Amino acid sequence: MSDEPNRGAPDRGIGNARPEESGDPWTRLPSMVPGAASAAIPTVTSGAAPARGTTAGRVRTVAEPTAGGPMGPAGSAGPADGPSVPTGRTVAPSPLDPGATRDPHAIHRTLREKFPLTYDPLLRAWVLSRYADVATALTDTRFTHGHRPGDPPCSRAHIDVDMAELRSVTERTAYVLARRIAERPQADLVADFCHWLPAGTVAAAVGVPYRDMMRLVRGRAAGALAGECGGQIAVREKALASFLGNVLADPDQVAALRDAPTALVARAWIESLRRDPPVQIAVRRTRSEVPVSGGIIPAGASVALLVGSAGRDPERFHDPDRFDPFRDDPGQLTYGSGFCPAVLLAGLEAEYALRALFSAMPRLRLADGFRPDFTGLITRAPRSLIVRPGG
Repeated sequence: MSDEPNRGAPDRGIGNARPEESGDPWTRLPSMVPGAASAAIPTVTSGAAPARGTTAGRVRTVAEPTAGGPMGPAGSAGPADGPSVPTGRTVAPSPLDPGATRDPHAIHRTLREKFPLTYDPLLRAWVLSRYADVATALTDTRFTHGHRPGDPPCSRAHIDVDMAELRSVTERTAYVLARRIAERPQADLVADFCHWLPAGTVAAAVGVPYRDMMRLVRGRAAGALAGECGGQIAVREKALASFLGNVLADPDQVAALRDAPTALVARAWIESLRRDPPVQIAVRRTRSEVPVSGGIIPAGASVALLVGSAGRDPERFHDPDRFDPFRDDPGQLTYGSGFCPAVLLAGLEAEYALRALFSAMPRLRLADGFRPDFTGLITRAPRSLIVRPGG
């Protein structure tokens, strides 16, 4: 991948116009219309939340509501696969409440502390918000599994991936993009860098001409490299934007990671996935009854997993709101631990993004007065990262 064809032509090559969003199901909330509803559905009654680390909650069983019943306010009938909302109880907040796009963390905190198991009429699903419960739902066979790159079914689908070649094309793509913005007085790393690196890496790996990169890479070209994970390009864009936002927002982190070894950059990447995962809500369905914090989820129920809440659970992570690559309790739930090109590329893109940006722009910093603004409900990342390449 070379930048020669566009040198000296500012109106050609990489621009700021964003193409249409890909069809990646991880970038939107999948349908949660249930199958056959269970005959009896538990719901948490009013009262104190169960102690952390236990599954003993105050639960009662209610009769199945009429199929197709309306979703009304507290006290009215619930949806087809959910319970009636009992009267005389405190209603749990919803992850889709107004204001959650800007700041979901207060809602997540309330859910973790007071409503570890609750039914959400807006999501039409039971909601899990604690780390232990979300981690279980992502790995336990009692839950159906969506496509999470790195999980065992995904790992078995990938063969003949040349890691040396992936590393080479990722490095080359990152440096080309960094050099293109190095001489500007100001740039937006989301539009000018993060949007292009994941797509450009795949394009280079499968031999798509540079000028055709965005037209082809989100379709067959991406699939040629990563199979089902080809659509993860949009998720990797958001993850990379969050990672750079977390690093650049703290001058101490910039100093620590400017010339950091690969292992430390990898820790910072994992930490960013924990604190600000690109996918905030994942959806699963129970195959059988499952005890969780606060009660028992019935078989055949839709379950919304608040990945963003789980990553900030103080029962699992010390000082969870802080971005700390040196923490002694690392972990993340965005990706599984198995082999997958999308997972490998995401980590390589994070590493070479830092190396290329700091090499081309040693004095790179956020623009005066700018702070990354994370937004989104289902997927979440900064919309922009305004920087001063020359310091």
